[in-house]
Amino acid sequence: MERVNCILEDADFIRYIAKNKKLEKERVFCRHDLNHLLDVCRISWILNLEEGLPIDKEKIYAAGLLHDIGRWAEYETGQDHAIASGELAEGILDRCGFSDNEKTYIVEAIKSHRKKEHSTDLSRILYKADKLSRPCFSCEVIGKCKRFKQAEKPLLIY
Repeated sequence: MERVNCILEDADFIRYIAKNKKLEKERVFCRHDLNHLLDVCRISWILNLEEGLPIDKEKIYAAGLLHDIGRWAEYETGQDHAIASGELAEGILDRCGFSDNEKTYIVEAIKSHRKKEHSTDLSRILYKADKLSRPCFSCEVIGKCKRFKQAEKPLLIY
């Protein structure tokens, strides 16, 4: 997990997470902070194991850590944060020693983590883990959340 630790120590990664934190200071809904990113990593890894997928742990953790790093860009410019995150991730992945093939695979998963259709298993489990990571069952503002506008009841799965 040397390359994953490189991501955590990368100056741009740290800066992007700080920008998310600043812009979400008053946000009442789920935040896009390091806790969320790590939850997505861990749930993605569990899904990988449960489904018997051969995805390398470093790739899963890289995608999970980087999938929301561009959330600040959506607040500032309106750009879809999945696309922004994928673009921002490329330099970090490069500096942390991921090959061109690995970067392409990880960036594609990041850019499509909000879509319901997926071209790779990494993209699919990242999407699912992102949804499962949210503690909606204990949310104080669930009635205002777009995911639960029809008064659905969230279930704890992981």
